[in-house]
Amino acid sequence: MRYKILLIEDDYSIVEMVQNYLIKEGFSVTTALDGEEGITKFVNDTYNLIVLDIMMPKLDGLEVVKIIRETNSVPILIISAKDSDIDKALGLGFGADDYIAKPFSLVEFLARVKAAIRRATKYSNQVYTTLAETSNVITWGTLEIDLDNFSVTKNQKDIKLTSKEFDILKLFVTNPNRVFTKAQIYGFIWNDDYYKDDNVINVHIRRLREKIEDQPSNPQYLKTLWGIGYKWGGS
Repeated sequence: MRYKILLIEDDYSIVEMVQNYLIKEGFSVTTALDGEEGITKFVNDTYNLIVLDIMMPKLDGLEVVKIIRETNSVPILIISAKDSDIDKALGLGFGADDYIAKPFSLVEFLARVKAAIRRATKYSNQVYTTLAETSNVITWGTLEIDLDNFSVTKNQKDIKLTSKEFDILKLFVTNPNRVFTKAQIYGFIWNDDYYKDDNVINVHIRRLREKIEDQPSNPQYLKTLWGIGYKWGGS
């Protein structure tokens, strides 16, 4: 299968470099030079991955992420010269799956691209392995997690999760009361070595709590063990 990538970036030299590299690696690449053009191309086709910059004319990358996330859980990889923790947190907080700062190695970039597509593909194939045997539907309080259909409801209302948020939730609900460190979570969910980038874990945990907890600041289910990690402590 030839995976399709939408690259939204206003720096033509980067567009040309990344597009040529991805095509050589067997990907199909569609490009857009600003946020508005990117959204137009996104709604008119189907893609396996969105790669976009933050600082762009007409519509910036964060707005593009917000618009895409209103209707679609396609993986999103942000590439940006803005490498502050705040910018990373904003990008991930709006629903991006990963963030790589410019200048970046094309080898590292390709690894991130393949990892993002691999994680998303396992959902479409409905293939998933866990640390414990699971039933198809798991219920915790008012939450119902359908592992086959990758859906979650709370009080019988659908909750929209990104692929990584569902990954994290499934890791915990299939291993209740087991403590996971941030390094373990990163290894299981991102399938990569942990480089002590706490923002990635912190933002995804916070967003997940905001969606599943009645009181995110005082979680009933996904609890913090300070200095250690997290565990699923629902009843």
